[in-house]
Amino acid sequence: MKNITQQQSRVLDCIQNHINKTGFPPTRADICNDLGFKSPNAAETHLRALEKKGYITIESGRSRGISIVHKSNQEPINHEFPVIGLVAAGSATLASENIEKKIPCAQNLFSDNFDYFLRVRGLSMIEAGIMEDDLVAIKKTQDIKNGDIVVARIDDEVTLKYFKKENSNKIVLKPANKDYSDIVVESNDADLFIEGKSVGLIREN
Repeated sequence: MKNITQQQSRVLDCIQNHINKTGFPPTRADICNDLGFKSPNAAETHLRALEKKGYITIESGRSRGISIVHKSNQEPINHEFPVIGLVAAGSATLASENIEKKIPCAQNLFSDNFDYFLRVRGLSMIEAGIMEDDLVAIKKTQDIKNGDIVVARIDDEVTLKYFKKENSNKIVLKPANKDYSDIVVESNDADLFIEGKSVGLIREN
């Protein structure tokens, strides 16, 4: 790959840091805020240069349609992770019948370790830059904070949503799409189980 300028390196680091912290790429406005650019056009210029040099890909028409295709500190690809598609009712998420395939990738692809990829179905998280058929890297954990994107199982249905605990009794699972409604459940509801959280995503195409 071609060498990049110091400013382009800052933009690339900004993209990676945003993905590490939130699980999805930044908008142009996010980049401007983080790096002090006065105009989104400045961010766009650096993004296009990084794309031309092969460090990122940009999906046209998507504010968060940025994917990193190069990491200098990435480990050798020596792990295979299951890709979970449709989850059969009553089955464990990682049950063999739910695994579409396994894909090789480096363990340190994201800032946190993860256990599997969940294939996105539907459009409920598009405003978070998560598109249908994206593969979201999921870490199995109960250490969840407000604002995390979580995999929740409710009545044998698996959903990917923002997590918000409003009080000791109420949990809200929030979509990132104004056309979808919040899911509100009691925190002690036996039919609710948080399986893990997103630590990043990849886009196969």
